[in-house]
Amino acid sequence: MPTATTTTMTETATLARLMTWLSPAFPVGAFAYSHGLERAIHDGLIRDRASLTAWLETLLEHGSAWNDAVLLAETWRHAAASESIAAVAEFAEAMAGSRERHMETSLQGAAFADAIAAWSGEPPTGEDGAPAYPVAVGAAAARHGVGLDDALVAYLHAFASNLVQACVRLVPLGQRDGVATLAALEPIVLRSARRAAGSTLDDLGSCTIRADILSMNHETQYSRVFRS
Repeated sequence: MPTATTTTMTETATLARLMTWLSPAFPVGAFAYSHGLERAIHDGLIRDRASLTAWLETLLEHGSAWNDAVLLAETWRHAAASESIAAVAEFAEAMAGSRERHMETSLQGAAFADAIAAWSGEPPTGEDGAPAYPVAVGAAAARHGVGLDDALVAYLHAFASNLVQACVRLVPLGQRDGVATLAALEPIVLRSARRAAGSTLDDLGSCTIRADILSMNHETQYSRVFRS
């Protein structure tokens, strides 16, 4: 006989809050950034669903998305213990591999910190007072009772979803291919989130040199749609 899993209203409210924070409608400006994919498409490295899926899988397991997950987890643990996140925030800023990557994470972090004032009641921090995006999300999740596992899955899924939508417009891909890409990435997102939940700063590191170089090349690209 099937059994029901009991979920408290507090847990449900926390889930709703997390879904709002990492939804495309949340005003962090994520739609304006392609994370260097615009250049990869320009150079013919991403041209269809298969090449996009492979590219994002690498970022999630070995690249910038993995580093973001590690930084988010470390921030969450510090914030949950009421410890300073300043050192992690400084490290996260230094991890940005190019001018545009730095802009992308710092401006989204500032926008996120300002937007969650609707829940926290704290005054907006301003661009200079907010940490990198994964640090801002990790700190908010811990302070508002969002579990680390849930925060990591939602963050990585939002990362992949935003870049899939960018490629739907740029490659171009159809909506069906976009959804199929997210379906293929689902186990990768879950696996990376599980790994990151048990990570430390010693696990930081990436081997996605081409993606980093393309992000730098995008800075001087003559015609472009996205900011990164």
